[in-house]
Amino acid sequence: MSTFEHAGQQATTTLRTTRPGSDGEHLVQQRMGTTDRADRFYADQVLDRLNPRMREFVNRQEMFFLATADRHGACDNTFRAGPPGFLHVLDEATLTYPEYRGNGVHASLGNIEENPQVGILMVDFLRDRIGLHVNGRARGVADDEMRRAHPWLPADQVPGRRPLVWVVITVEEAYIHCAKHIPHFQKVPARGHGRPWGTDDFKRKGGDFFGAASEAPDRGPYLPPPRPDADAATWRAEAERVLARAERYALGEGAGAGAESPAGAPPFSGWFSRGTSV
Repeated sequence: MSTFEHAGQQATTTLRTTRPGSDGEHLVQQRMGTTDRADRFYADQVLDRLNPRMREFVNRQEMFFLATADRHGACDNTFRAGPPGFLHVLDEATLTYPEYRGNGVHASLGNIEENPQVGILMVDFLRDRIGLHVNGRARGVADDEMRRAHPWLPADQVPGRRPLVWVVITVEEAYIHCAKHIPHFQKVPARGHGRPWGTDDFKRKGGDFFGAASEAPDRGPYLPPPRPDADAATWRAEAERVLARAERYALGEGAGAGAESPAGAPPFSGWFSRGTSV
């Protein structure tokens, strides 16, 4: 940030001089001649928190798409769904949602362990035909700890089903996804007992829709490498390494993929600063 003082005036105006987005993003803008358009979008639409309209939008969504990446930059994109409000707004700068046991892979949680940066995309196909991007930093919090801190969080309606962990996201960027190519959908009447939230029924989860399991004999046996937990010392060393990397990341000394921050540059913490007049 920098401060500019108008001649003959006592008041100062804080100018925004840090642009959100990646270096590659800015390079492409220069190459395509869209830097001015991008700056207008950054100034008008990119917030570092959720304003009241965004919070209302989040509270009625039943699904979102989640993007994560590991420390090498290998990406994963997944879909999350639940009753309206399953993605909870804790405050203007914090979101949370529950993670369940699923298929046991936990690709998103694993990536977050290595690289806390996440991207969420919510799209309203039913009413407003608009989208909301939220980018930020995520961490896992145990269910008991979350409920002590936020006792109003609802209990799951499926008997005996509890979240394994809650993902808590600190918002760094929040901005609109334009409506021009979002199709307009309509809900169909529920069949049977409605959506099978939390089911372990193979058929209701989709079965072998893509035929991957039926082709398994042709691929030969799956021989996984030895698991880290087979060697307690190896597992402990790996856990300590991940924690040390996360601490360096928190101090702005490098991204999850091992990239170093520019010399003297703090990690980006939002396009606007609280209490700043523009």
